[in-house]
Amino acid sequence: MLTLQVASRVDEADGIAGLVLVDPQGQSLPEWTPGAHIDVHIDRPGEGALVRQYSLCGDPADRSAYRIAVLREDAGGGGSRHLHERVRPGQLVRVSEPRSLFPFAVRERMVFVAGGIGITPILPMVAAAEAAGIDWTLHYAGREPGAMAFGAHLAAFGDRVRVYVSAQGQRMALPQIIGDAAGAAVFACGPSRLLDELETVCTDAGVDLVVERFANDNVLTSESDHAFEVELSLTGGTLTVQPGESILDKVVAAGIPAPSSCRGGTCGTCETFVVEGEPDHRDAVLNAKEREESEVMMICVSRCKGARLVLEL
Repeated sequence: MLTLQVASRVDEADGIAGLVLVDPQGQSLPEWTPGAHIDVHIDRPGEGALVRQYSLCGDPADRSAYRIAVLREDAGGGGSRHLHERVRPGQLVRVSEPRSLFPFAVRERMVFVAGGIGITPILPMVAAAEAAGIDWTLHYAGREPGAMAFGAHLAAFGDRVRVYVSAQGQRMALPQIIGDAAGAAVFACGPSRLLDELETVCTDAGVDLVVERFANDNVLTSESDHAFEVELSLTGGTLTVQPGESILDKVVAAGIPAPSSCRGGTCGTCETFVVEGEPDHRDAVLNAKEREESEVMMICVSRCKGARLVLEL
């Protein structure tokens, strides 16, 4: 865990606050790569603590600061609202070291797709592609110009960046974009609606796609759930998980250490190796291939399709 200080805050767009976090003693921060995020621990007096994940959108070569952008979501759990209303320069915040569930590697040709706040993990990827001198294009969609962050920064890349403003009747033509991307790797982050369509188009076209989702739109209901057993291969115990209960909660209640953060299937912190059994994946972290392989599962939301799972816990 790191304790960092808010060095500055600036409004990147309507409802989007940019925060620069530094070590209070001026020490260098842990390394990170494009696509990485940090967990921000939000202490809310009288309301309880929250943990939220934010993509790093600065320069990985700059070890003096982490930069994040926070979209205010009043309908959420209150974390973003707290950061907008109460966090100011000089305050201390607790964050995790950077982690990446959005693996990036420079390819010969690259296409980036971003929607709304999904631009944040894409920014350092674009910079890395530009520095490598490869052929790349960014397609960036938003509701209106005032709500689209980092416009001035992206304008410096000229016609490599193509902007689509829905309030002006502009919309990405994903089949055409992907059709023109033959041979390119596609990296995308944005609303589920955009990513769902993009995954379908890329699958049909046989195009390599890597995505990051900020929300879990999978249906999480206990109405049709059944009880199942979880055998813990390392500690030797067996737990029974009833409908409405999570594997994570049962494991923690049994006194077994299990890292977690979002508890909503988006951050990947609770990823656990599956030794035996067929998981019922309900997270927004794993892609289709990873779900099919079922080598790991997110125990905060996912369950078991059968009667028994054996997990490496």
